[in-house]
Amino acid sequence: MLDNIQQIKKIDSQNMFSVLEKFPEHCEDAIKRTESLILPERFRGPEKIVVLGMGGSAIGGDLFRNWLYDKAEIPVIVSREYILPKFVDKETLVFAISYSGNTEETLSGFLYAVKKSCMIISITSNGRLQDFSRQLGVPTVEIPSGMAPRAAISYLFIPLLIIFEKLGVISNAREEIIDAIELLKRIREEIRLSTPTEENIAKKSAMEIKGTVPLVYGQRYLESVAKRMKCQFNENSKSLSGYDFFPELNHNETVGWEGPEIFTKMFSVILLRDPDEPPELKNRIDITIKLILEKKAKKVHQLTARGSTKLAKMLSLLYIGDFLSVYLAILYGVDPTPVKIITRLKKELEKKIDIVSSIEKEIRELAKK
Repeated sequence: MLDNIQQIKKIDSQNMFSVLEKFPEHCEDAIKRTESLILPERFRGPEKIVVLGMGGSAIGGDLFRNWLYDKAEIPVIVSREYILPKFVDKETLVFAISYSGNTEETLSGFLYAVKKSCMIISITSNGRLQDFSRQLGVPTVEIPSGMAPRAAISYLFIPLLIIFEKLGVISNAREEIIDAIELLKRIREEIRLSTPTEENIAKKSAMEIKGTVPLVYGQRYLESVAKRMKCQFNENSKSLSGYDFFPELNHNETVGWEGPEIFTKMFSVILLRDPDEPPELKNRIDITIKLILEKKAKKVHQLTARGSTKLAKMLSLLYIGDFLSVYLAILYGVDPTPVKIITRLKKELEKKIDIVSSIEKEIRELAKK
Protein backbone atom coordinates (compact mmCIF):
# COMPACT_ATOMS: atom_id res chain seq x y z
CA MET A 1 0.00 0.00 0.00
CA LEU A 2 2.72 2.50 0.95
CA ASP A 3 4.49 1.99 -2.38
CA ASN A 4 1.36 2.58 -4.47
CA ILE A 5 2.03 6.24 -5.22
CA GLN A 6 -1.04 6.76 -7.41
CA GLN A 7 -3.36 5.42 -4.73
CA ILE A 8 -1.60 7.50 -2.05
CA LYS A 9 -2.09 10.68 -4.06
CA LYS A 10 -5.83 10.03 -4.13
CA ILE A 11 -5.88 9.88 -0.33
CA ASP A 12 -3.40 12.74 0.21
CA SER A 13 -5.60 15.21 -1.66
CA GLN A 14 -3.79 18.33 -0.40
CA ASN A 15 -0.33 16.90 -0.99
CA MET A 16 1.06 16.79 2.54
CA PHE A 17 3.92 14.63 1.29
CA SER A 18 5.10 17.41 -1.01
CA VAL A 19 5.21 19.86 1.90
CA LEU A 20 7.14 17.40 4.06
CA GLU A 21 9.74 16.85 1.36
CA LYS A 22 10.44 20.60 1.28
CA PHE A 23 11.18 20.80 5.00
CA PRO A 24 14.98 21.30 4.63
CA GLU A 25 14.44 24.10 2.08
CA HIS A 26 11.84 25.68 4.35
CA CYS A 27 14.46 25.76 7.11
CA GLU A 28 16.86 27.57 4.75
CA ASP A 29 14.15 30.06 3.81
CA ALA A 30 13.34 30.64 7.49
CA ILE A 31 16.96 31.65 8.09
CA LYS A 32 16.85 34.21 5.26
CA ARG A 33 13.56 35.71 6.39
CA THR A 34 14.81 36.12 9.95
CA GLU A 35 18.28 37.47 9.20
CA SER A 36 16.75 40.60 7.65
CA LEU A 37 14.74 41.34 10.82
CA ILE A 38 15.74 44.62 12.48
CA LEU A 39 15.47 44.55 16.28
CA PRO A 40 15.49 47.52 18.68
CA GLU A 41 18.62 47.86 20.79
CA ARG A 42 16.59 47.57 23.98
CA PHE A 43 15.74 43.97 23.06
CA ARG A 44 19.28 42.92 23.95
CA GLY A 45 19.71 41.29 27.34
CA PRO A 46 16.17 40.07 28.14
CA GLU A 47 15.76 38.59 31.60
CA LYS A 48 12.91 36.20 30.75
CA ILE A 49 11.43 34.61 27.62
CA VAL A 50 7.79 33.75 27.00
CA VAL A 51 6.66 32.04 23.81
CA LEU A 52 2.97 32.51 23.02
CA GLY A 53 1.26 29.97 20.81
CA MET A 54 -1.22 27.16 20.42
CA GLY A 55 -1.07 23.82 18.65
CA GLY A 56 1.36 23.70 15.74
CA SER A 57 2.37 27.30 16.40
CA ALA A 58 3.41 26.52 19.99
CA ILE A 59 5.48 23.39 19.48
CA GLY A 60 8.35 25.50 18.14
CA GLY A 61 8.49 27.10 21.58
CA ASP A 62 8.74 23.68 23.22
CA LEU A 63 11.58 22.69 20.89
CA PHE A 64 13.29 26.02 21.58
CA ARG A 65 13.01 25.56 25.35
CA ASN A 66 14.55 22.07 25.20
CA TRP A 67 17.29 23.15 22.79
CA LEU A 68 18.20 26.16 24.94
CA TYR A 69 18.19 24.25 28.24
CA ASP A 70 21.97 24.08 28.64
CA LYS A 71 22.89 26.96 26.34
CA ALA A 72 21.55 30.12 28.02
CA GLU A 73 20.91 31.36 31.54
CA ILE A 74 17.56 32.92 30.62
CA PRO A 75 14.40 31.05 31.69
CA VAL A 76 12.00 30.13 28.86
CA ILE A 77 8.35 29.18 29.22
CA VAL A 78 5.71 28.39 26.62
CA SER A 79 2.32 29.95 27.31
CA ARG A 80 -0.80 28.29 25.92
CA GLU A 81 -3.20 30.61 27.70
CA TYR A 82 -5.32 33.72 27.12
CA ILE A 83 -3.22 35.57 29.69
CA LEU A 84 0.49 35.71 30.47
CA PRO A 85 2.24 34.82 33.75
CA LYS A 86 2.21 37.59 36.32
CA PHE A 87 6.02 37.89 36.22
CA VAL A 88 6.09 39.38 32.71
CA ASP A 89 7.33 42.95 32.53
CA LYS A 90 9.35 45.28 30.31
CA GLU A 91 12.39 43.02 30.73
CA THR A 92 10.51 40.06 29.26
CA LEU A 93 10.94 39.11 25.61
CA VAL A 94 7.69 37.72 24.24
CA PHE A 95 7.48 35.74 21.00
CA ALA A 96 3.91 35.87 19.70
CA ILE A 97 3.54 32.98 17.26
CA SER A 98 0.40 32.31 15.25
CA TYR A 99 0.70 30.81 11.81
CA SER A 100 -2.74 32.03 10.72
CA GLY A 101 -2.44 35.24 12.70
CA ASN A 102 -5.95 34.76 14.07
CA THR A 103 -5.48 32.44 17.05
CA GLU A 104 -7.57 34.07 19.77
CA GLU A 105 -5.50 32.81 22.73
CA THR A 106 -2.32 34.19 21.15
CA LEU A 107 -3.94 37.51 20.26
CA SER A 108 -5.18 37.84 23.83
CA GLY A 109 -1.68 37.14 25.18
CA PHE A 110 -0.23 39.60 22.65
CA LEU A 111 -2.51 42.36 23.99
CA TYR A 112 -1.47 41.47 27.55
CA ALA A 113 2.21 41.76 26.55
CA VAL A 114 1.61 45.14 24.94
CA LYS A 115 -0.05 46.45 28.10
CA LYS A 116 2.89 45.18 30.18
CA SER A 117 5.39 46.97 27.89
CA CYS A 118 7.13 43.71 27.05
CA MET A 119 9.62 43.39 24.22
CA ILE A 120 7.54 41.63 21.55
CA ILE A 121 8.46 39.83 18.34
CA SER A 122 5.74 38.33 16.16
CA ILE A 123 5.97 35.35 13.82
CA THR A 124 3.02 34.93 11.49
CA SER A 125 1.93 34.46 7.90
CA ASN A 126 -1.09 36.76 7.92
CA GLY A 127 -4.18 37.76 9.84
CA ARG A 128 -4.76 40.05 12.77
CA LEU A 129 -1.42 39.38 14.45
CA GLN A 130 0.34 40.74 11.39
CA ASP A 131 -2.02 43.72 11.28
CA PHE A 132 -1.70 44.47 15.01
CA SER A 133 2.09 44.21 14.82
CA ARG A 134 2.22 46.71 11.96
CA GLN A 135 -0.02 49.15 13.82
CA LEU A 136 2.15 49.00 16.93
CA GLY A 137 5.54 48.76 15.22
CA VAL A 138 6.24 45.28 16.57
CA PRO A 139 9.13 43.50 14.74
CA THR A 140 7.65 40.66 12.71
CA VAL A 141 9.00 37.64 10.88
CA GLU A 142 6.57 37.25 8.00
CA ILE A 143 6.38 33.65 6.78
CA PRO A 144 4.67 32.00 3.79
CA SER A 145 0.94 31.27 4.02
CA GLY A 146 -0.99 28.34 2.60
CA MET A 147 0.32 25.48 4.75
CA ALA A 148 -1.21 23.59 7.65
CA PRO A 149 0.35 25.22 10.75
CA ARG A 150 1.92 21.94 11.86
CA ALA A 151 3.60 21.62 8.45
CA ALA A 152 5.18 25.06 8.89
CA ILE A 153 7.28 24.02 11.89
CA SER A 154 10.49 25.19 10.18
CA TYR A 155 9.15 28.76 10.06
CA LEU A 156 7.79 28.58 13.61
CA PHE A 157 10.98 27.26 15.23
CA ILE A 158 14.12 28.22 13.29
CA PRO A 159 13.51 32.01 13.61
CA LEU A 160 13.71 31.73 17.41
CA LEU A 161 17.27 30.40 17.18
CA ILE A 162 18.38 33.04 14.67
CA ILE A 163 16.84 35.86 16.71
CA PHE A 164 18.65 34.70 19.85
CA GLU A 165 21.90 34.78 17.95
CA LYS A 166 21.10 38.26 16.59
CA LEU A 167 20.50 39.44 20.16
CA GLY A 168 23.86 38.08 21.27
CA VAL A 169 22.36 35.65 23.77
CA ILE A 170 23.91 32.62 22.05
CA SER A 171 26.42 32.01 19.30
CA ASN A 172 26.84 29.57 16.40
CA ALA A 173 23.10 28.95 16.03
CA ARG A 174 23.23 29.46 12.27
CA GLU A 175 26.05 26.95 11.87
CA GLU A 176 24.14 24.39 13.91
CA ILE A 177 21.04 24.91 11.78
CA ILE A 178 22.98 24.55 8.51
CA ASP A 179 24.54 21.33 9.78
CA ALA A 180 21.09 19.97 10.70
CA ILE A 181 19.67 20.91 7.29
CA GLU A 182 22.35 18.89 5.50
CA LEU A 183 21.45 15.89 7.64
CA LEU A 184 17.74 16.38 6.91
CA LYS A 185 18.44 16.31 3.19
CA ARG A 186 20.16 12.95 3.55
CA ILE A 187 17.37 11.56 5.71
CA ARG A 188 14.81 12.75 3.16
CA GLU A 189 16.23 10.33 0.59
CA GLU A 190 15.62 7.48 3.02
CA ILE A 191 12.04 8.28 4.05
CA ARG A 192 10.45 10.10 1.10
CA LEU A 193 7.44 8.67 -0.69
CA SER A 194 9.44 7.29 -3.62
CA THR A 195 11.70 5.19 -1.35
CA PRO A 196 10.29 1.63 -1.16
CA THR A 197 9.05 0.20 2.10
CA GLU A 198 11.88 -2.29 2.63
CA GLU A 199 14.37 0.61 2.61
CA ASN A 200 12.16 3.18 4.38
CA ILE A 201 12.24 3.34 8.19
CA ALA A 202 9.21 5.66 8.36
CA LYS A 203 7.07 3.35 6.23
CA LYS A 204 8.13 0.26 8.15
CA SER A 205 7.46 1.98 11.48
CA ALA A 206 3.97 3.00 10.37
CA MET A 207 3.18 -0.58 9.38
CA GLU A 208 4.39 -1.88 12.75
CA ILE A 209 2.24 0.43 14.88
CA LYS A 210 -0.89 0.30 12.70
CA GLY A 211 -3.94 -0.73 14.68
CA THR A 212 -2.53 0.39 18.04
CA VAL A 213 -2.57 3.58 20.08
CA PRO A 214 0.98 4.95 19.83
CA LEU A 215 2.67 6.24 22.98
CA VAL A 216 5.83 8.23 22.31
CA TYR A 217 8.47 8.25 25.04
CA GLY A 218 11.23 10.85 24.87
CA GLN A 219 14.04 11.84 27.20
CA ARG A 220 15.78 15.04 28.25
CA TYR A 221 15.78 17.43 25.26
CA LEU A 222 13.71 14.96 23.20
CA GLU A 223 10.65 15.58 25.38
CA SER A 224 9.37 18.19 22.92
CA VAL A 225 10.04 15.90 19.95
CA ALA A 226 7.93 13.21 21.63
CA LYS A 227 5.17 15.74 22.14
CA ARG A 228 5.43 16.84 18.50
CA MET A 229 5.15 13.22 17.32
CA LYS A 230 2.12 12.64 19.53
CA CYS A 231 0.41 15.70 18.05
CA GLN A 232 1.27 14.58 14.51
CA PHE A 233 -0.44 11.25 15.16
CA ASN A 234 -3.48 13.19 16.38
CA GLU A 235 -3.74 15.58 13.44
CA ASN A 236 -2.23 13.67 10.52
CA SER A 237 -3.16 10.08 11.37
CA LYS A 238 -6.45 11.02 13.11
CA SER A 239 -5.34 8.70 15.89
CA LEU A 240 -5.39 8.97 19.65
CA SER A 241 -1.87 9.10 21.02
CA GLY A 242 0.09 10.02 24.12
CA TYR A 243 3.60 11.00 25.16
CA ASP A 244 5.84 11.04 28.21
CA PHE A 245 9.55 11.22 28.97
CA PHE A 246 12.34 9.62 30.99
CA PRO A 247 13.13 9.68 33.84
CA GLU A 248 9.81 11.23 34.90
CA LEU A 249 7.64 8.45 33.50
CA ASN A 250 9.36 5.92 35.77
CA HIS A 251 7.74 7.71 38.71
CA ASN A 252 4.13 7.48 37.50
CA GLU A 253 3.21 6.17 34.02
CA THR A 254 5.25 3.01 34.53
CA VAL A 255 2.67 1.82 37.08
CA GLY A 256 -0.10 2.13 34.49
CA TRP A 257 1.45 -0.78 32.60
CA GLU A 258 0.45 -3.07 35.48
CA GLY A 259 -3.10 -3.01 34.08
CA PRO A 260 -4.73 -6.01 32.35
CA GLU A 261 -3.16 -7.04 29.06
CA ILE A 262 -6.53 -6.70 27.37
CA PHE A 263 -5.89 -2.96 27.68
CA THR A 264 -2.09 -2.69 27.52
CA LYS A 265 -1.95 -4.67 24.26
CA MET A 266 -3.92 -1.85 22.62
CA PHE A 267 -0.79 0.32 22.86
CA SER A 268 2.49 0.45 21.01
CA VAL A 269 5.48 2.37 22.33
CA ILE A 270 7.86 4.46 20.25
CA LEU A 271 11.07 5.15 22.15
CA LEU A 272 13.19 8.11 21.04
CA ARG A 273 16.81 7.19 21.74
CA ASP A 274 20.01 9.21 21.79
CA PRO A 275 23.17 7.27 20.86
CA ASP A 276 25.01 9.42 23.41
CA GLU A 277 22.68 8.76 26.35
CA PRO A 278 24.41 9.09 29.74
CA PRO A 279 24.87 5.67 31.40
CA GLU A 280 22.32 6.31 34.15
CA LEU A 281 19.61 7.17 31.61
CA LYS A 282 20.46 4.37 29.18
CA ASN A 283 20.34 1.86 32.01
CA ARG A 284 16.96 3.17 33.15
CA ILE A 285 15.43 2.97 29.66
CA ASP A 286 16.83 -0.49 28.90
CA ILE A 287 15.51 -1.88 32.19
CA THR A 288 12.07 -0.34 31.56
CA ILE A 289 11.94 -2.00 28.14
CA LYS A 290 12.94 -5.42 29.45
CA LEU A 291 10.98 -5.36 32.72
CA ILE A 292 7.75 -3.80 31.49
CA LEU A 293 7.28 -2.68 27.90
CA GLU A 294 8.32 -5.82 26.03
CA LYS A 295 5.92 -7.83 28.20
CA LYS A 296 2.94 -5.49 28.25
CA ALA A 297 2.85 -3.41 25.07
CA LYS A 298 1.69 -4.71 21.70
CA LYS A 299 4.85 -3.41 20.06
CA VAL A 300 8.00 -1.61 21.23
CA HIS A 301 9.67 0.40 18.50
CA GLN A 302 12.91 2.36 18.90
CA LEU A 303 14.01 5.32 16.78
CA THR A 304 17.57 6.57 17.22
CA ALA A 305 18.52 10.22 16.75
CA ARG A 306 21.16 11.08 14.19
CA GLY A 307 23.70 13.86 13.95
CA SER A 308 26.45 15.30 16.11
CA THR A 309 24.58 18.28 17.63
CA LYS A 310 21.52 18.55 19.81
CA LEU A 311 19.59 20.36 17.07
CA ALA A 312 20.44 17.77 14.42
CA LYS A 313 19.32 14.97 16.73
CA MET A 314 16.05 16.73 17.52
CA LEU A 315 15.20 17.51 13.90
CA SER A 316 16.23 14.07 12.63
CA LEU A 317 13.65 12.38 14.84
CA LEU A 318 11.06 15.09 14.23
CA TYR A 319 11.39 14.62 10.47
CA ILE A 320 11.08 10.84 10.63
CA GLY A 321 8.08 11.22 12.94
CA ASP A 322 6.33 13.60 10.58
CA PHE A 323 6.63 11.17 7.67
CA LEU A 324 5.68 8.25 9.91
CA SER A 325 2.43 9.95 10.96
CA VAL A 326 1.43 10.66 7.36
CA TYR A 327 2.22 7.10 6.27
CA LEU A 328 0.01 5.89 9.12
CA ALA A 329 -2.76 8.15 7.82
CA ILE A 330 -2.46 6.50 4.42
CA LEU A 331 -2.67 3.04 5.99
CA TYR A 332 -5.89 4.17 7.67
CA GLY A 333 -7.18 5.61 4.40
CA VAL A 334 -7.55 9.15 5.77
CA ASP A 335 -6.42 12.44 4.25
CA PRO A 336 -3.67 13.76 6.57
CA THR A 337 -4.26 17.48 6.02
CA PRO A 338 -7.85 18.39 7.05
CA VAL A 339 -8.62 18.83 10.75
CA LYS A 340 -12.39 19.12 10.47
CA ILE A 341 -13.24 18.89 14.15
CA ILE A 342 -10.88 21.77 15.04
CA THR A 343 -12.41 23.94 12.31
CA ARG A 344 -15.91 23.13 13.56
CA LEU A 345 -14.93 23.80 17.17
CA LYS A 346 -13.55 27.25 16.31
CA LYS A 347 -16.75 28.18 14.47
CA GLU A 348 -18.88 27.12 17.42
CA LEU A 349 -16.71 29.12 19.82
CA GLU A 350 -17.00 32.24 17.65
CA LYS A 351 -20.80 32.04 17.95
CA LYS A 352 -20.58 32.31 21.73
CA ILE A 353 -18.01 35.04 22.41
CA ASP A 354 -16.22 37.20 19.84
CA ILE A 355 -13.01 37.72 21.79
CA VAL A 356 -10.97 38.82 18.77
CA SER A 357 -13.21 41.83 18.01
CA SER A 358 -12.79 43.18 21.54
CA ILE A 359 -9.00 42.71 21.28
CA GLU A 360 -9.02 44.55 17.97
CA LYS A 361 -10.74 47.55 19.54
CA GLU A 362 -8.17 47.75 22.34
CA ILE A 363 -5.27 47.49 19.91
CA ARG A 364 -6.66 50.40 17.85
CA GLU A 365 -6.83 52.54 20.98
CA LEU A 366 -3.28 51.62 22.00
CA ALA A 367 -1.98 52.33 18.50
CA LYS A 368 -3.37 55.91 18.72
CA LYS A 369 -1.35 56.67 21.86
